[in-house]
Amino acid sequence: MNNNLIMDAHLDLAMNALEWNRDLKQPVSKIRERENGLTDKLDRAKGLVSLPELRKGNIGLVVATQIARVVDQHSSLPGWNSPEQAWAQSQGQLAWYKAMEDQNEMILITDMLSLKNHIALWENANIAAEDKPVGYILSLEGADSLIDLSYLEKAYVNGLRALGPAHYGPGRYANGTGMTGPLKSLGIQLLKEMDHLNMILDVTHLTDEAFWQALSVFKGTIWASHHNCRSLVDHQRQLNDDQIKALIERGAVIGGSLDVWMLTNNWKRGVSDPIKNGVPLESIIDHFDHICQIAGNSDHVAIGSDLDGMYGKEQAPYDLETIADVQSLNKLLAIRGYQSDDIQKILHGNWLRIISNNWHKN
Repeated sequence: MNNNLIMDAHLDLAMNALEWNRDLKQPVSKIRERENGLTDKLDRAKGLVSLPELRKGNIGLVVATQIARVVDQHSSLPGWNSPEQAWAQSQGQLAWYKAMEDQNEMILITDMLSLKNHIALWENANIAAEDKPVGYILSLEGADSLIDLSYLEKAYVNGLRALGPAHYGPGRYANGTGMTGPLKSLGIQLLKEMDHLNMILDVTHLTDEAFWQALSVFKGTIWASHHNCRSLVDHQRQLNDDQIKALIERGAVIGGSLDVWMLTNNWKRGVSDPIKNGVPLESIIDHFDHICQIAGNSDHVAIGSDLDGMYGKEQAPYDLETIADVQSLNKLLAIRGYQSDDIQKILHGNWLRIISNNWHKN
């Protein structure tokens, strides 16, 4: 099997480190061993992601998140009771990334020079994978933690380069998955300020109304970091065909998510099973195919796995033992008829193109 460089555009690494209390410097096997017998979360002892596994799978560049939701006292969603608390949580996550940089485990990528240098490092076959830091581009999933818009510039100075205004449920800037309604007035101001800073807008998790409004308001670079197709799996969390067409027209890239409830219909969390329900890694290629047919090319699909995004092996493709096995897409895409150039685009080329196009403006 070829060992192509992979870029994954959505991993909640710091959330796992801090809120799941996982030492991501360790192999996945060690993390699972430590969690044996724990029952506080459904995915205990079932994680798939760690820094050694990323290197093993030649996943040398990721979009890594900060995430901290603000909730009211009646919410069933996890979160914080004030924007100030959420901001502090997001800054704790940033501190973890910085600690990983100090250990040479990770390296922050913020501009064209650092991107070019990092890709050259990972393409250097004379350097062992274990000696290569995992590059990360910093993204904020849900804008709740921005106390006011002045905090966006603070975050940008700290390395933030992409932002999705919403997550699940109600939000301070925009409602997210499971909700309806347009952008909040703060959300409109947020998008304009993001344009000013030349940041990338992530439309993932926006309501349908907010999606269309965001495309109208925001003039810059857009991606959907971890999204699949509503025509294949019917849920508001997915993109419908009109949304896919609009993203293609904007030159966007859509990252396929490997959360299996987004790969198959009628999934029940904690009840359904990837093996019994027959959800292999190859299922994501159905979504790639659908988008490629709409686009007429392979320029708009890529990987945004969201592995260990509040789930583990119990809700991941059954043929993934760890995230390193995403490298199997090389072979699976070839079997499905994708040519070498197309495979390179899907594994990393499309993400690098859209990022380079955006950063060349700076």
